Formats: sequence, C-alpha cells, structure tokens
Amino acid sequence: MPLQNRVTPLGDLVAVPERGLVYGNRGCLHDEHGRIRRRSAGRRWIACRLEFKGWQRGPLLRPGRFTELFFLDEATAFAAGHRPCALCRRGDYVRFGELWREFHPGDTGADAIDLRLHDERGATAQRQHEAPVAELPDGAFVLHRREPWLVLGAELLRWSPAGYVERVGRPGGAA
Repeated sequence: MPLQNRVTPLGDLVAVPERGLVYGNRGCLHDEHGRIRRRSAGRRWIACRLEFKGWQRGPLLRPGRFTELFFLDEATAFAAGHRPCALCRRGDYVRFGELWREFHPGDTGADAIDLRLHDERGATAQRQHEAPVAELPDGAFVLHRREPWLVLGAELLRWSPAGYVERVGRPGGAA
C-alpha cells in the first residue's frame, strides 16, 4: 500500500505508487504509525535531490523523524510552496535566492525566504490568485477544469502523479 507522502502542486499529500524526481520535507508530519497528522511542522519547506553524496536513507516515516516527501518534478515542488535545499542543491538555492531578491529586496537568506513562503502558503491552505494566463511564465501552475495544469510555452499540461497526461492550448483570459 502506498504511503501518503507524494505531494501535488496544491501542496496536498496523497498516497499513490509513483515516487517522483524530487525529494523534500516539511518536518515531521506523521505519527508513530506513519499516518499523516498535520500539513506542516514548521516554516522550512525544502526540495532536495533524490541522491546526495551517497548518503543512505533509512526506512521512510520513522517515528519522530521528518516526513520524506516526493514530488513529480521541481515545478510541482515550487507550486506546492517548497524552495531548493541549501545543502544538496546549493547552486539552485543560490540562483533561487538571487531571483528572489529581485522581487523581494529586503528578504535575505533562508529564514527570510521561508517566512515569506510560509505566509504565502497561508495557515491552512495554499493561496491562489487570478492572473492573465498569457502573462504567466513557464513552470507556473493554473487551475483549469478544477485541476492543476502546468504552463509550458503555448500549452497547458495536465498534472498527474504519474506525469503530464494531457495537453491543451494555453487559453486566453484569467486563470
């Protein structure tokens, strides 16, 4: 039976067999039986490499340890509210910080970034905004037909835990 540790672009945790290409955590979300009991255990939501320096991970969902999460890809991790890990994805983290400071000049360092991301995620649910689809960058997600779709070029790609399963032209108007 799959564990409830796969993350959707909306930040929800689901139990599906697909593992994904990106690993991350939000702290310890599970109880001693491996059942998810909370959405978050702190502000630091990170997206990591599946493998780093040959480190071996123990069994998943160990009592009192952080909950190992898996994302289809980096776009999914970003949409869910995670940022690159400063340890295992140092180059990505540095680039993310550079881009972040262009839009948030007063925010420097992981703590400031994590605080703002935490506020954006909201206390109980991820915030959503309406925006003209034509102005969204590649890698953004929109809700189309009440499901998450990735913006990529002139198309939207419907997200699923197994990959992107349908393509449609990028619609006009707001999403």
